[in-house]
Amino acid sequence: MTNVAVVGAQWGDEGKGKVVDWLSERADVVVRFQGGHNAGHTLVIDGQTYKLSLLPSGTVRGKPSIIGNGVVIDAWALLEEIERVKAQGVRVNPEVLYIADNACLILPLHRNLDLAREEAAGSKKIGTTGRGIGPAYEDKVARRAIRVCDLKDPETVAFKVERLLSHHNALLRGLGQPELSGDDIVSDLTDLAPKILPYAIAAWEKLDDARREGQRILFEGAQGTMLDLDHGTYPYVTSSNTVAGQAAVGAGLGPAAVGYVLGITKSYTTRVGSGPFPTELEDEVGKTLGERGREFGTVTGRQRRCGWFDAVMVRQAIKVGGITGIALTKLDVLDTLEELKVCVAYELNGERVSRFPSSMADQAAVVPIFETLDGWRQSTQGARSWADLPAEAIKYIRRVEELIEAPVALLSTSPEREDTIMVRDPFAD
Repeated sequence: MTNVAVVGAQWGDEGKGKVVDWLSERADVVVRFQGGHNAGHTLVIDGQTYKLSLLPSGTVRGKPSIIGNGVVIDAWALLEEIERVKAQGVRVNPEVLYIADNACLILPLHRNLDLAREEAAGSKKIGTTGRGIGPAYEDKVARRAIRVCDLKDPETVAFKVERLLSHHNALLRGLGQPELSGDDIVSDLTDLAPKILPYAIAAWEKLDDARREGQRILFEGAQGTMLDLDHGTYPYVTSSNTVAGQAAVGAGLGPAAVGYVLGITKSYTTRVGSGPFPTELEDEVGKTLGERGREFGTVTGRQRRCGWFDAVMVRQAIKVGGITGIALTKLDVLDTLEELKVCVAYELNGERVSRFPSSMADQAAVVPIFETLDGWRQSTQGARSWADLPAEAIKYIRRVEELIEAPVALLSTSPEREDTIMVRDPFAD
């Protein structure tokens, strides 16, 4: 058996929640390895919907679930999320949920700075969720962040808050915002400490023990490859690395611990927020995809932009992310369309190119080159075997495999977890 990393292969919102939930039943431990509560995973189990932001998806299944050191944690939002899922009957306590004690905290000042910057940027804003993720990662890299383990020692908290504010108050003055009081922040963190510290452990050690015991570890990613800080549509990206290489770093294990990498990929393409989107549709087809796919963000409720499947982008995500196979989701959303288009290349400055360029200007200038395929005009919703699929739907899937140069390991045909066709078991690879 192998460990499995689940990552998005587009711009996020690919349906990772359902797939991770489906896989978590076979896993022994689930660990989130990057991002923050800007990521949203929706799980539908026995007709009940669970919306998760920071909690690993395994929590709902009662599996040991770890928030790794690569995650930035808004502890107040996490506590609210815990109470929300508890009200739905989910057991969350320090025997189920563990938090890496070396993970960095998102403070209210990070959220306020995020919003102030976006407002100041006006039409040039990046389109963040305004939850403080970027500023928190900035402080982590600049070595002034407050970590979970710091909450144990009031002197450390006071020292770090003073150091933090020497930077943040200068920024706030430049943005015309009022400065912050260190005493208020220290007081808030003092109140927070007894609520969050019971979950804090040396997560790397627990994961190392699990690995030595032969337990199956499921690494749960957030967002998608094209939002990766290095490999995405920079600067319209998230503030962390979203590719599978981050799974080891963000969990505290060596790269050999990550075995099969499953890339989650919609049968079409969506994006939230600003940034280039070569295959975007602003016509009735795009509207149809949005309506049938219920394309609204789990966290923000923002409407997602919709477009045709971009094989160039997904192929690139597979190569830079080391993706072994993909889980193709939301196939049923395409059921009503007479014909389908797939982007097979781009035109840039009169030349055909087969990769997504790094340059911001080139990303905005590429024009998609499409291949047209026949639709199937039959329902695939709820299909659980290849025999349930129309011939044209199978042709579409096979052509996608050829273009992205990776096999389909799982196929999802509705939000319900059981409506899944398993072609290859990632844990058995």
